[in-house]
Amino acid sequence: MEGSAVRLQGLRKAFGDTTAVAGVDLDIADGEFFSMLGPSGSGKTTVLRMIAGFESPTSGRIELAGQEVTGLAPFERDVHTVFQDYALFPHMTVEQNVAYGLKVRKVPKAERLLRAREALGGVRLEGFGGRRPSQLSGGQRQRVALARALVGRPRVLLLDEPLGALDLQLREQMQVELKAIQREVGITFVFVTHDQEEALTMSDRIAVFNQGRIEQVGTPAEIYERPATPFVAGFVGTSNLLEGASAQQVVGDAGTYSIRPEKIRVLKESAIADEPEHSTATGTVVEVVYLGDATRFLVDLDAGGRLTALQQNLETSSEDVAAYRGTRVRLQWHRRHSFKVPDAR
Repeated sequence: MEGSAVRLQGLRKAFGDTTAVAGVDLDIADGEFFSMLGPSGSGKTTVLRMIAGFESPTSGRIELAGQEVTGLAPFERDVHTVFQDYALFPHMTVEQNVAYGLKVRKVPKAERLLRAREALGGVRLEGFGGRRPSQLSGGQRQRVALARALVGRPRVLLLDEPLGALDLQLREQMQVELKAIQREVGITFVFVTHDQEEALTMSDRIAVFNQGRIEQVGTPAEIYERPATPFVAGFVGTSNLLEGASAQQVVGDAGTYSIRPEKIRVLKESAIADEPEHSTATGTVVEVVYLGDATRFLVDLDAGGRLTALQQNLETSSEDVAAYRGTRVRLQWHRRHSFKVPDAR
């Protein structure tokens, strides 16, 4: 890839008899917001730590901006890492925290204070320089940690689940802010998360990790709409797979098909199903989950298997949707939304 900020070739890491990363090849473009998504133990954080230089690979090669850095120490690499716990110095002011790395590098005082204030402005914390970390909210402390990382103007910023300690509302707010900041500063962000919504919200591209390997790399739309493996189909979004005999009966093919819940309409069983461009299946509602703005229906199909449908609550209440439990329904979706998932490798 032209203009690669990060290139990994045959990257492998073993801890004794345990293989944490089992041969990863990856190119991350300059200026990209790239997420490494996967469950705990999938290898994503180990890959991030190897890029940072905190772990040495068992084998393979790491390049940053075309230069091999596999054997270099962390301070010799043009990267900076932001962790979930912020790691701010409680006895220093916000401005001193941000400027600390520049002080270690013996940048003149006037320049480091100017750059610290610029960095704080970049994360929307103008006027907060004189406060202590204890006087800030969780989201503000996270932005201080981000400013401290950006003030050194690294080529690549590595973020290890940086929003994990925040409550849901603040995390969602920070997702939008983090993407906006990345777009403004133009630095390559490599973001590790186990939260699929977080990855889909912020990323230009996503690598989905499973058992030390990458299952798929693509844009959020590609990962969500066209999963490359059954694992990706199940991990990113609600697992909704038709396979084998049930797929044969409903779709007309015995392969494995992914249908996203929001694409499925929940109708009365008696609804006429004569639209040739649609697939349809009857079944029984076994559970109803009221989500406020939407309702999730779990339906056991007569053809075998179970599908989840998501319906917006435009005019319904929790009492209305509860009445669906145990009822017979017909599910319907456009055939183009039945995506055939390739066989697992």
